[in-house]
Amino acid sequence: MTLVNTDFISGKEIETIQIVKGSTIQSKHMGKDIMASFKTLVGGELKGYSEMLNEARAIATKRMVQEAEALGADGVINMRYASSTVMQGAAEILVYGTAVKFL
Repeated sequence: MTLVNTDFISGKEIETIQIVKGSTIQSKHMGKDIMASFKTLVGGELKGYSEMLNEARAIATKRMVQEAEALGADGVINMRYASSTVMQGAAEILVYGTAVKFL
């Protein structure tokens, strides 16, 4: 499966199928949330949250790819990520794009 954030795939003629998406909502356990609160006092990267978001992006991307594969797609173009806070310590990650078939 080819995934790109452009509206074309270099060297390929494509036929669009439809928009596909994948999403997940992730949170960290209370202990890491408390540690992150302390970290905000001194500044720096909140590694627990970075790991959570990386994991969430991977899950959402996998779900989008599964949806595209179910449609017989060879790739997804114009792929984009979006995120939103659902509640304190929990974030939704959404990935979407246009499923395409190679001609």
